[in-house]
Amino acid sequence: MTLALLGLHLAVTGVLLPRRLAGSARLQARPAAGAALWLALMASFLVALLLAAHHAVEPFAHEPAGLVGLFPHPEPVGPVAPHTHDWWLLAAAGAAIATVVTAVGVRAGRARRRHRAMLDLVAVRDGRWGALILEHAHPTVYCLPGRSSRVVLSRGALRLLDERQLAAAVAHEHGHIRGRHHLFRLPADTFALLFGPLPLARRGRAEVGLLLEMAADDAALARVSRSELASALCALATSGAPTGAAPGIPPGGSLGPASGGALAAAASGVLARVRRLARPGHGRRGRQLAFWLAVSALPLLPYLLACAPHP
Repeated sequence: MTLALLGLHLAVTGVLLPRRLAGSARLQARPAAGAALWLALMASFLVALLLAAHHAVEPFAHEPAGLVGLFPHPEPVGPVAPHTHDWWLLAAAGAAIATVVTAVGVRAGRARRRHRAMLDLVAVRDGRWGALILEHAHPTVYCLPGRSSRVVLSRGALRLLDERQLAAAVAHEHGHIRGRHHLFRLPADTFALLFGPLPLARRGRAEVGLLLEMAADDAALARVSRSELASALCALATSGAPTGAAPGIPPGGSLGPASGGALAAAASGVLARVRRLARPGHGRRGRQLAFWLAVSALPLLPYLLACAPHP
């Protein structure tokens, strides 16, 4: 019964929900919350997978005994209660996953440092825009997040965009930096690395990236108008230029920009973002608390399925 419930949960979170949620207008209306939901689904899938593997290896050690079985406690005199002698196995599995996430983050951080060092050699700082100017004809605007963040404008972008469009593009990049969006992309990139073709991994990574771009768009709207930001995105997207960095300067090393390297103004989903700017969604604030409670509970749901007492 426990394995069946966990298997159902894996199918729903790993396959069915990603297909249903991809491109959801409701999530795009609250992009930061939407990205959190995708990350919560990934966490819930991982927890369910670990519990399913654990129950499959030791099926007789996990007779359901309610939520008390989740916590380690001294061995009873009678029959063995669940999760009393083997809870550390799940903790070890969680530590292994955290190690993978850390390794991916370290790799991305090194790529950003190499990129910054190269930019500091070939680019010129511009006090007016608070950015580095790269002498390249391709129009591109992007940022390198992290402790020593950089916003980069190519000479081609300065020629292509007018002042308000440039202000919009730079404000978008500062939205990425202030929101620390590279930290949200890190677990999605790691999950995609581990689970490859799984719909939750493939679509989740793309959706998290798109929603974070929309979140940066929203941050930019505190300084510029919707039309200015939309026109800047359209100009960059239709210029025929690469959307990460200029040729010869890889934005994120071998992992690419989506892995925590550079975040570009016109990196992904430009059409969806322009449509959203033209017809902004207005979420119901009264439901935000319930939404965040549901997101917070998602990683705990597999525990409830595995440990709730069965008749």
